[in-house]
Amino acid sequence: MDMATPPQNDPWSVVNMINQSPPVDCSKPYDTSTLAGKTILITGGASGFGAAFARHWARHGAHIILGDVSDAAGEALIAELRASSQHPGQLLTYQHCDVTSWTDQLALFKTAVSLSPTRALDAVVAGAGIVEKGDPVSPSGGIFDQPHDLDSDTTPPPPPPLKVLAVNLTGVMYTTHLALYFLPLNSNSNSNSNNAPPRDRDRHLLLISSVAGLCPLPGQTEYTASKHAVMGLFRALRGTAWITKGVRVNVLNPYFVATPLMNKPGLALLAGGAKAELEDVVDAGTRLMADEGVRGRALVVGPKMRVVDDDEDGGEGIEIVEGQGRVRAGERRQAVWEVYGHDYERVEVFMWRYLAVLNLMRQVRGGVG
Repeated sequence: MDMATPPQNDPWSVVNMINQSPPVDCSKPYDTSTLAGKTILITGGASGFGAAFARHWARHGAHIILGDVSDAAGEALIAELRASSQHPGQLLTYQHCDVTSWTDQLALFKTAVSLSPTRALDAVVAGAGIVEKGDPVSPSGGIFDQPHDLDSDTTPPPPPPLKVLAVNLTGVMYTTHLALYFLPLNSNSNSNSNNAPPRDRDRHLLLISSVAGLCPLPGQTEYTASKHAVMGLFRALRGTAWITKGVRVNVLNPYFVATPLMNKPGLALLAGGAKAELEDVVDAGTRLMADEGVRGRALVVGPKMRVVDDDEDGGEGIEIVEGQGRVRAGERRQAVWEVYGHDYERVEVFMWRYLAVLNLMRQVRGGVG
């Protein structure tokens, strides 16, 4: 049996049980018309990825609500979007929100619902995030790089600064909790503000992790831990959120991108090296936001690669090399790739079956006892 395509009648298939969508083909085009009329809330939306998403999605007619602590930047961005808007009645607003404050986040969600033309939310982006400000090549690794005196036993070490964890994990957990409460409250069908015909409402939570959520980033210990935790959150939710609440959950894992999130030591360390482009992150996020059939999928965004068809000796496959310069015949450039594309089919299905056997044994033993 091909584990990548489990039979639809397989009662043991986790994919069928959670109704996960097929792997994403990032080389195929997608339809952006579904963005029109959607009400999208973005935390951390005043700069970086959040601001880039807001600009792009607003051009396609989405209603945008931004939350951030950078009030001047947030208000300036909304003024820019309003000045360039070509969609009558489009909602574009900003509200101060510290994502580590439950009160602030709850107020942001309530404002978004109350101002939305549909009185509902269609999508939430957990985009707020910060990095450690220390030396990225510190051998001690960020929060644990504290001065100490081995000859003194009277002065205890100070507690580690955990602000990054508070923003990148606690803040994301708050956003996720509120999204899973408010998104299912929208009605099953709706005529959006652009006079489109009624259709089933989308409910989408987009998490923002990082390449640091897939591999370690030395010197950014707290940041790496927080982004690994976001991936754990994604992997847990994608197995339950759709079947219990009708909310599709996806995640982005961008490589290093020159945004305000990158500090000067980090940019210096990467000088001359390949980096991901902001436009490719926006493209990947837009694919997940616009394609309402994508559920439980993770995309990594890195430097563009040159993909060449390999048909030597009648074989099939691709050769992937870093691509620069002119695009030649028979090749394409790709910056977005799927990760965790088959783990439910090939790995977690084993754990599912293994645990089912263990539970069955426990029940039998209990009954015999």
